[in-house]
Amino acid sequence: MITINEDKLFSIIAERKPRAVALNGPDGLASKIYDCALKVSDKCNIPTYIIGDSSWGSCDLNTHAAEVLGVDILFNIGHSISMENFGEKVVMIDAFDDIDFTTVSQLCARQLRENGFKVISLVTFSQHLQAISYVKKILEESGLRVILGGGKGHLNDAQIFGCEFYPAFDVKSLVDGFVVMGQSVFHSASVAISTQKPTFMLDPYLNECQQVNDFAYKMQKKALLSVYKALDAENIGIIIGLKEGQFAKIKAIELKKSLEALGKKIQLIAMTDITQDQIRKFTKIDAFIQVACPRLGTDNHFEKPMLSIPQATTLIRLLKKEPVENFMESRHWL
Repeated sequence: MITINEDKLFSIIAERKPRAVALNGPDGLASKIYDCALKVSDKCNIPTYIIGDSSWGSCDLNTHAAEVLGVDILFNIGHSISMENFGEKVVMIDAFDDIDFTTVSQLCARQLRENGFKVISLVTFSQHLQAISYVKKILEESGLRVILGGGKGHLNDAQIFGCEFYPAFDVKSLVDGFVVMGQSVFHSASVAISTQKPTFMLDPYLNECQQVNDFAYKMQKKALLSVYKALDAENIGIIIGLKEGQFAKIKAIELKKSLEALGKKIQLIAMTDITQDQIRKFTKIDAFIQVACPRLGTDNHFEKPMLSIPQATTLIRLLKKEPVENFMESRHWL
């Protein structure tokens, strides 16, 4: 069961005495956030808002909504990072999953040893960070050597995002493979692609230790296919995300200059939510590049090519007749 750190939330309210607060977080925590908001309203007797727009991570905090609502604190729930605060208003509140990893960790260790693995790196995402130490201990007691990669930027030690992988990438030469704690093909396949190493998803709900490299290969192949589809595009739209942590105007202008030098016609577009319905109106554009979130093109359906920054860089290399092997093998896809 996922538990929100309400003690921290109420402690901050007691200390700061806000006139109004807002709560937001990932869609999967909507019911938990609702319950938490009711408690805040009842106990603190202040206006308490739930921001209903999706929050995909620390890059998507909905601070503009908090400003419009006039709240003193915006609690972002469930996106644990290395920092507790963003500016004066945003406070990050942990939401941890207390699922037991014991059985699946023992199964995984046995499976890895039987397949010749000796040294692995253990990584996870926000909801399971609190369980890293005890899963590491189980794997080590089962005969594996476990390395935890160091955090960087927003990432804690052993933590990954869907687009940033420093703790995994920086130790890939030291390990035989990776184990990703949690039921998330999304995160696991990303580690496999970024490191090009055997990667296993440690699923405590189904008690499975599943290798994800085949799925990751298909995902990478799909991403490269989109690049080739964009090769013949004459008119390309470069979309700048307007969410606070996704605003990359400088990178967009840089890509614009590079592609114009290669004979492409480029139009800059600014957009908050990048969806198929939104881009359908641009009928004269053959392909798109978005510099907001590297997962948009791989995780969503678009009728025309929708390239991320690594894919756009690959497109430029192809146009220049340069090699493009393992183009997503990187510490991050930003």
